[in-house]
Parts: sequence; C-alpha cells; structure tokens
Amino acid sequence: MSQTTSETTSQVVNPATSLDIAKQKARELRDAFGAFMTGVTIVTTASDDGKPLGFTANSFSSVSLDPALLLVSIAKTSSNYATFSNTGHFAINILAENQKDLSNTFARPSEDRFANVNWQLSEHRNPLLGEVSAWFDCTTHAVIDAGDHALLVGKVEAFHSAGFAGLGYYRGGYFTPAKVSAEVIAGPKVIVSAIIARDDKVLLTRTADNKWSLPSKEIGKEGADKALAELFAKYQPDASASFIYSAYNNTETHYQYISFLCSAPDEAAVAGEFVSLEGIEASEFQDGALASMLQRYRKESQLKSYGMYYGDHSNGTVRPLLS
Repeated sequence: MSQTTSETTSQVVNPATSLDIAKQKARELRDAFGAFMTGVTIVTTASDDGKPLGFTANSFSSVSLDPALLLVSIAKTSSNYATFSNTGHFAINILAENQKDLSNTFARPSEDRFANVNWQLSEHRNPLLGEVSAWFDCTTHAVIDAGDHALLVGKVEAFHSAGFAGLGYYRGGYFTPAKVSAEVIAGPKVIVSAIIARDDKVLLTRTADNKWSLPSKEIGKEGADKALAELFAKYQPDASASFIYSAYNNTETHYQYISFLCSAPDEAAVAGEFVSLEGIEASEFQDGALASMLQRYRKESQLKSYGMYYGDHSNGTVRPLLS
C-alpha cells in the first residue's frame, strides 16, 4: 500500500506549476509566431447604428483570386467580436510605413478610435482610412471557428492600392523597409538613386549629354532617409521607398551606389518623366551599370519576383528578395 501511495503521489502535478508551464509555453509560442515578419492592418466595420469600429491586426492573408477572398483573425475575447462576426461586412486597411501612430491608436482601448482620423464610409458601409497603402472593401464570406479566435473570411467587393510602402511588424516591434535597408549603406562617399516605378514605367531624367539616368543624390550628414526625401520632393512627392534594389561599389571612383526600389501612386512627376524601359538600348543609359540594373528590373517586374544586387560596378551577385 505504501508503495502504491508513493507511486501515485509522484505522478501528481502541482496545479500552480502546470499553469506556469502553460503560460511559459504560450509566451514561447507567441515569440515563435513573432519570428514571421508581417504587415500591419486596421480592420474596420460599422454597427447597425452607424458607429465605426476597428482594431489593429497583423493576422491578415490573401486566400483566393477567383473568387477574390482574404482573411483576418479576431480574438473571441475582443469587445468587437460580436459585431465583426455578425455585421456581414468589413474592410482591411493596410497601413503605410508612416502610420505607426494610427496602428497604436487602434491597438489600445479607446472610447472613440476614429476621433481625429481621416476616414470615409465605403459602399458596403465600412470605414476606409485615408493615406493607407491599400484597402479592401469586403462582404463577409464566412466566419470560421478557430480556437480562441475566429477567422473572418471576406469577399473583396472593391479595392485600391496607393503604392505606398507598407508598415512592417517583427518580434513585437515596427519596422519600415527603407529604414531597415539603409543599414547596408557604408563608406564616406555614397550616392543614392531612386527607381520610382509605376506599372511598367520608371521615372527617368536626362543628363547633360542626353543620356537616361535615375533621380540621384549624394548622401550628406543627414543620411539616406533625408536624401530620399529630397529626391521625392523634387521628382515625385508621393513616392515611397520599398527596399534596396542594388548596392555596389565603383572600384574606379570609390563611390558606393545604393538604389532604392520605390513606388508611386500616379505618373504625375514634378520633374523627369515616366518611361517604359522596353525598347531603350543599353547605350542610351548614363553608364553600363545603370543599363544592366534597369534591364534586370524590367525582367523581374514582369515576373513580380525581385532580387538585390551586391558587388561592384562590373561583377556581383543577385540575391532573391521577395516575390
């Protein structure tokens, strides 16, 4: 009897210890999920009485092109859960890289998250936020039970993409593509150029000898962000940087050249002009390195799969970046 009692006792787990382990595992799982870099969205809808509602979420994903479906998850403990799971419509607003404050506003408890926010009601009665990278106006296709969350599957009824670089989220913190990419810049003499793309065209300028070139500027003490901002102000104020497309050293001039791939919401350039790269001969560009880079961009933009060039002005490697 004493042996049986001893064996039974050895198998009893302290409830408090079990709870601590569960909490630890939950934290570890949350950290593991956080290793996946995501964008940041604000999910919105309006109640039957017209009150706008919204929350910040990075659990957004595209699902299908035909039909056009997307999904986002919502916690069942959320005060908005009942409305979002029953209202029959919602919108996804993908935040631009300068909208961290907006993300924080909709992530924290507030009586009126929409106060002092630029928004308008969509055709399907969903608040669409201003100056976002993109928005999707949806009707609810399905609400799927998923543990302590539910999946809101939306049918895309209308959408718009402004072309702005998106706000990123990684391991509990925000990041922006341009600022992260700028860390690769090194050396006392650096020239930044902007590949400002719109559809199948790139904003180009003419040199004194009538060659095609990119908007470019030597970096001062203010850094790459300041140089890019000045380029955008001069050529296309609404453009935004997405990531570094090319980084190479010219072994003859000892300059480092950094080219950012950028996007623009329209082709209304203040200076320069949007030009199709198709049909432009290599000899028409400012130099061979630029011709090679833009020829690569033309091919990759057709495939929607990009790489980043590292090396010097004549030899290097292209590393896959995104698709």
